[in-house]
Amino acid sequence: MINDFLTFSAELTAFTVFELRGTGQADAYFDTLEAIVGRDLLRELLDTYAALGSAASPDRKERLRRAIFGDEKLGPVARNIIKLWYVGIWYQLPRAWAEAYGAREKDVTFMVSASAYTEGLLWPAIGAHPPGAKAPGYGSWALPPRIPGLEQRPSLPPPADEPGAPQRPRRRNSERPVSLPIIHASQPQE
Repeated sequence: MINDFLTFSAELTAFTVFELRGTGQADAYFDTLEAIVGRDLLRELLDTYAALGSAASPDRKERLRRAIFGDEKLGPVARNIIKLWYVGIWYQLPRAWAEAYGAREKDVTFMVSASAYTEGLLWPAIGAHPPGAKAPGYGSWALPPRIPGLEQRPSLPPPADEPGAPQRPRRRNSERPVSLPIIHASQPQE
């Protein structure tokens, strides 16, 4: 059933099954979904998806929208799957959903795993790295980000030593930063 889940997730997220598996979160997300909504509802969701037919069909998006996202029972679960892949958080299902289909004991908002944040699809989707994790490398922020779809990158200002470069205002002596004494571990502090 996890392969069906990954195929469904790939269409929802616009990432390939290979990319989804590459996050290392596939099993954790599948287990989370199954533990919260139950095997029967998960099977219903995946069977409804399978019944949509060919992915190459020109009206595929409309059928997906109508059969799953427009369904009061399956829609909120499908939207949560998207959020789960993109940000690594399971969001509690809406109160109206719980009232109509039964509250689930484990249905609370939580981060699925310690690595879910860093592996979220949000980061590759926006061409960025998660702050505080997966550092992109020395000097990577010296250049402006590349935004897919833009045909021309903005030009960088010329280096400071080239003609036409903006000049840095010079400091006056009164504006000098205060130098602090270096305290060594062997020196007693007062």
